[in-house]
Amino acid sequence: MTLRLIGLATGTMLASIGGVMAAEPIAVLKTYADIAHAKYEDSLTMAQALDTAIDALIANPSEATLNTARATWIAARVPYQQTEVYRFGNAIVDDWEGKVNAWPLDEGLIDYVDASYGSESDENALYTVNVIANAKLTVNGAEVDASSITPALLADTLHEAEEVEANVSTGYHAIEFLLWGQDLHGTGAGAGSRPATDFDTANCTGGNCERRAEYLKSASTLLLSDLEEMVGNWAEGGAARTALTGDDKAGLTTILTGMGSLSYGELAGERMKLGLLLHDPEEEHDCFADNTHNSHYFNQVGIRNIFTGAYKRIDGSVVAGPSIGDLVAEADAEVHADLSAKIGETMAAMAAMKARAEGVEAYDQMIGEGNAEGNAVVQAAIDGLVAQTRPIERAVAALGLGSIEIEGSDSLDNPNAVFQ
Repeated sequence: MTLRLIGLATGTMLASIGGVMAAEPIAVLKTYADIAHAKYEDSLTMAQALDTAIDALIANPSEATLNTARATWIAARVPYQQTEVYRFGNAIVDDWEGKVNAWPLDEGLIDYVDASYGSESDENALYTVNVIANAKLTVNGAEVDASSITPALLADTLHEAEEVEANVSTGYHAIEFLLWGQDLHGTGAGAGSRPATDFDTANCTGGNCERRAEYLKSASTLLLSDLEEMVGNWAEGGAARTALTGDDKAGLTTILTGMGSLSYGELAGERMKLGLLLHDPEEEHDCFADNTHNSHYFNQVGIRNIFTGAYKRIDGSVVAGPSIGDLVAEADAEVHADLSAKIGETMAAMAAMKARAEGVEAYDQMIGEGNAEGNAVVQAAIDGLVAQTRPIERAVAALGLGSIEIEGSDSLDNPNAVFQ
């Protein structure tokens, strides 16, 4: 049997064994890293568009500029949510992710809230500290000068202050809250409805309009710098790419860990089943904007991207190459067929959920108590995610990678614990 390496136009490598083209692990890892780089570049490009829209809103607060900023935020979520499959297994991504996508957040840390929110929390001393309304704060017993709301204040002083994870002061969801305000509709129709005049210093509602604009701009500036950092991490010679490609076996394990953990514990469990069990709209991912259906859908698209080794960029071009799916197909055609079918079935269930959200009722309504039809649509997507995790585990065995640690969730593994 002859084995030779053939260089492709894309710069990847395939092995020819007896005339049959087979993917090489090094080529699969390169595709995975190239797709990561493209996704984070697209996320940065869309965040730059969002920053421009935020500038326009601050310069000329109106319903038109506010709606444009909201629409741009939703568009910015599309490439970013496809990156989340990189979070699990890639320590560099996981350590960084909390700066840009942490949730849920205690919004009273940031701005005014409705009386129904409550005035205090046993778990969070900063539950209603409202940095926008207060130029002086007390954090960890020390007085903090918040007279200027700067990126440094948000990132270094307030984010996860006092070691409380719900003190989220940065990232997509802080920006989301500032653009939409609270969603006070529960499982009824409607998203947040912050007025544009909350940013209008000449006709201010909500108080502190100049500081609110200052906060929004600082959060947007941080998002740009954080995404720039991750683009660099996946560029040639970047820390994340280097960590991935140092060991073929460990790299392939990282890929399947990311697919399995996002699919099972994170998405099926913590982001979906928990909210469905509790029928609680506070457990939806993009809760202020009613954009949760898209977040979940594009998470699944991200899983499929990695399996197939192809990502369609926001400019319409495609980044593609040898994939983990190719390796699995060569190792065990049955496992590949099963995983491919299961991913397709989950995509169909997610598409049905997305269509319902865009044509019938929002995701928070779907998970509402007594909504049997909506509940079933969400449960079908959860079932698909759980089902596709099994052949991911089988793929690990087929490739001789030993075992992987897939994140679990009480919502799936011990539902009774959720109610204790």
